[in-house]
Amino acid sequence: MKPDLVVDVGNTRIKWGRCEKGAIRELASLPHDDPAAWQAQLAAWQLSGPRAWAVSGVVPKRRDQLIDWLRTQGQQVCLLDRAVQLPLQVGVPAPDRVGIDRLLNAVAANHRLQRSRKPGSHGKPAVIVDAGTAVTVDLLSPEGAFVGGAIFPGRRLMSLALHQHTALLPLVQNTQGNPPPVGEDTTAAIVAGVHHAVAGGINQLLKWQLGSRYPRVNYPTAPAIFLTGGDAPLLQHSIDDRARLWPEMTLEGIRLAAEAQP
Repeated sequence: MKPDLVVDVGNTRIKWGRCEKGAIRELASLPHDDPAAWQAQLAAWQLSGPRAWAVSGVVPKRRDQLIDWLRTQGQQVCLLDRAVQLPLQVGVPAPDRVGIDRLLNAVAANHRLQRSRKPGSHGKPAVIVDAGTAVTVDLLSPEGAFVGGAIFPGRRLMSLALHQHTALLPLVQNTQGNPPPVGEDTTAAIVAGVHHAVAGGINQLLKWQLGSRYPRVNYPTAPAIFLTGGDAPLLQHSIDDRARLWPEMTLEGIRLAAEAQP
């Protein structure tokens, strides 16, 4: 199946990608539970009539709501929600209990790494950092298998937890990238603490995952590090400078997985 549109239903927003000639050409971030906004996006992209859609996501209720709406519009929908549907080796005991977005990111990463590999050269390990509502830091083996990773709260969830579970701390909307590590008032201190806690967690996991599992001495070529998710641009300059920003990574994994369907 060659999708015309790919959709990732996340915890906070729904991301659409318009595909053309084997690539994602345009992106849109849309709200949940808002058919009027969905219809307006179709009009903005000047899309009418039946199209091929590939849909995935980590919020089944919201995902299925969108799929139902698409089908009432006469659209063709391919749902990707199981590990077995993906062109990916998953080296963990329960593949279908891994978030599908994490596996789709791995599909996209493998495809890019394979395209860039020189003939006859060996593979190299890779790490995928997806910084959204939650942060995932996932490891791919040099052979391209997903071998697991780590999950912890993202910037927004950390700020929300501080507000909800303390008596006086305010809810801080943190839109700063790489803030000073010393805040001179409570708000600035929360901004600094949350941002650098997330960035520090990512950096420490990168060090442990790559250093302990795949030491550099065994893989002289630098590992690949990919960075995606809504907070990725804000974190980019606070984490390992080898990380490559890839906003449409999950959508690209959906496109590739849809094209692999019989």
